[in-house]
Amino acid sequence: MLSRTSREFPRAVFALCVLVCLVLPPPVGASRAGLRGGDDATISTATREGRLRVFEEVWEQVRVRYYDPALHGIDWRALGEEFRPLAAGARDQTEFYAVLRRMLGRLRDPHTRVFPPGESADWRVQRFITVGISVREIGGEAVVTSVERGSEAEGAGVRAGDAVVSLDGELVAALVARRVEEQAAAAAPLATARLLAMARLFDGPRETYVNAVFRGGRGREKRARLRRQVQTRVPTLQMRSAGRGVHVVRFNIFTWEIAGQIARALGGGLRDARALVIDLRDNGGGETEAMADIASLFLPAGKSLGRFSDREGRVLVEPHTRSALQTTAERPKGFRGPVVVLTGARTASASEVFVAALREAGRATVLGEGTCGCVLGIRRRHQLPDGGVLDVSEMDYRTAGGRRLEGVRIEPDEEIDITRLDLQRGRDRAVERAVEILKAGDRDRAYQP
Repeated sequence: MLSRTSREFPRAVFALCVLVCLVLPPPVGASRAGLRGGDDATISTATREGRLRVFEEVWEQVRVRYYDPALHGIDWRALGEEFRPLAAGARDQTEFYAVLRRMLGRLRDPHTRVFPPGESADWRVQRFITVGISVREIGGEAVVTSVERGSEAEGAGVRAGDAVVSLDGELVAALVARRVEEQAAAAAPLATARLLAMARLFDGPRETYVNAVFRGGRGREKRARLRRQVQTRVPTLQMRSAGRGVHVVRFNIFTWEIAGQIARALGGGLRDARALVIDLRDNGGGETEAMADIASLFLPAGKSLGRFSDREGRVLVEPHTRSALQTTAERPKGFRGPVVVLTGARTASASEVFVAALREAGRATVLGEGTCGCVLGIRRRHQLPDGGVLDVSEMDYRTAGGRRLEGVRIEPDEEIDITRLDLQRGRDRAVERAVEILKAGDRDRAYQP
């Protein structure tokens, strides 16, 4: 993923691990071997000495590479002293990496994070622990937004629109407040901390159980004992017609493959599209160069997509749109019809760069909810002595217009909130409104750069 052959550099390739990180690959000559999850590792976290060695590596890498030299005002040395004995005394690898994540969590930066050996070989196929449901905050409550088919949660009668009342006897409101408070030392937006607390509500060691209480639409409580299991999340692209020449395009990550598929679709399945709805509500980012290719389908060549700068303020990368795409050998037809982009709290990183670029160019109307405000860059991934992997935010980002996005949500032109009732009824008012606007012809004209 991160390392292409040396002849392909110095072309900048960033990547985003969903809701996490824009990444630039290793320098010229770097190999994939260092990121395979511990093939050459000689240090074991089964020993106290090994744990301390890995801990010091994580602590030092963040200290010298983090994009903000002041680390948001955190006393990093004191934080190291606080967590070092916890890391040394961890009972196993799972507990040790939980300690590392708690320390990094003080930064309130979803991009800077650590992976145990073997869990980060290919960021595009993400392995994560889940109980089979997705949750977000709606009206001050933790509300189920989706339930996986065939999951234990579905078997227990949990449905989209149900509110999560408690986990293992602790009220969710108190649990979220406590997790946010644990990160209070960092100077990051409260909204981001709450978003992460909700997204990680059911987090815990794999193959463990959590006892959950849910409240349905009529106030009836449901109880379920759910197992935390490892699953994979792969890149997906969905396209459908909404009638009268309006098509809805939805994808969950920016990759070279998806960029090529979209480019080819404009000459195939989307050939007769008059207008497009681009749904990025569940898109946490991806490869910046793949994002640049997709942006090139909607914007003229040569437009700046913003600037990534290091801790000294030096601009390291400035991606641009282009006339010839890098994801396909064909010369695809650009799209000049009206566009509506859907955003939400999970729209992050490369997705936010894409949305900002289209908005600043007057190219798209934005509907839905404010984005994550999570846009930082990782220049290279760092292999830890035990084979684990550390991502450190090394670069800040500003749009071509000079706007900083980290910690600042992109607000939609028209806000459309999700309600519990909509979820219970399976209604998507954001898509409905986007299609309504485009069919009405409110913006039914070709884009003129």
